[in-house]
Amino acid sequence: MIAIWRCLLVAGLACAAVAGLCPGRARAETIKLGTAKIAATGPIYIAQKKGYFAAEGLSVDVVYFDVAEGISVAVTSGDIDIGDSALSAAFFNLAGQGALKIIGGQARDVPGFRTFAVVASNRAYARGLKSFKDLGGRTIAITQAGSGLQYSLSLIAAKYGVDLASLRFVALQSLPNVLPAIIGGRADAAVITGFLAVPAVARGDMNLLGWTGDEASYQVGGIYVSTKTADTKAKTLEAFLRAFRKGAQDYHDAFAGADEARHDGPTAPAIAAIIAENTGQSIDQVERTVSYDDPGAKLDVQDVLRQLAWYKAQGMVKPEIDGKRAIDMRYVVPLAEK
Repeated sequence: MIAIWRCLLVAGLACAAVAGLCPGRARAETIKLGTAKIAATGPIYIAQKKGYFAAEGLSVDVVYFDVAEGISVAVTSGDIDIGDSALSAAFFNLAGQGALKIIGGQARDVPGFRTFAVVASNRAYARGLKSFKDLGGRTIAITQAGSGLQYSLSLIAAKYGVDLASLRFVALQSLPNVLPAIIGGRADAAVITGFLAVPAVARGDMNLLGWTGDEASYQVGGIYVSTKTADTKAKTLEAFLRAFRKGAQDYHDAFAGADEARHDGPTAPAIAAIIAENTGQSIDQVERTVSYDDPGAKLDVQDVLRQLAWYKAQGMVKPEIDGKRAIDMRYVVPLAEK
């Protein structure tokens, strides 16, 4: 009997040592994914928690960044495998050089969801900055020139007839640096994530002018990889997207109704708890700052091209860059045009 157990033990150790040769014991492929700690990245945490990545033979290590531009650079350099972030001038410049490819959609800013807030400092508010139409001539704190936050504010400025050229943008490199600039009155206004805005406004540190999604809808972010990864790791990326889309479906069903408007379903508390666990937010913060994530990770291709056109018009992206080169249609599921 002892001899039999020894044989079984040796066989088990050998099987573990040569993972992949024994059924059910293949080692998971590890992927490094860069993103930010916001509710919009919920599908990642859901796919981790519910085992969707594991079922595809993947292990996803999440690396956090303060700004989207840093994620684009890290994907290009190979420090991380997949980026999940807002689009930006930096992204389009790298993609235009053939370095990056979008493979899926992330959050979209739409009415009723609270991805980003436009806030005013108490000082500026007291001096008349009480609505979007009052933004003209103000100092605006942003993370970096050409960020998606700057683009979203440009849409609001255009809607309310504010001359974008009259705004003075000050790049402070990260959202944690933007907050004290608003609180201290060194900047008049800013676009910040909802989970930062809600507690700051509640404390009286700043004033809420409104939510960007209620004013102008656009494709906030995307999932992207290096061109080399897109060309050489198709099976891995397809597996990742299958798992991600399952997480996105769960996220969507928790917070959106059949009409795509904000409506918390019976799974909302559990899904919010998963997001809170991974982002350091409270469940209440998550529920109050939910963004809209497409259940199939579909990408609004036409809007991505509109964003690129705007960056070109501002001189932030070279005019010869072709936006279609940034979108890998081998993986992307396009959002139906309206």
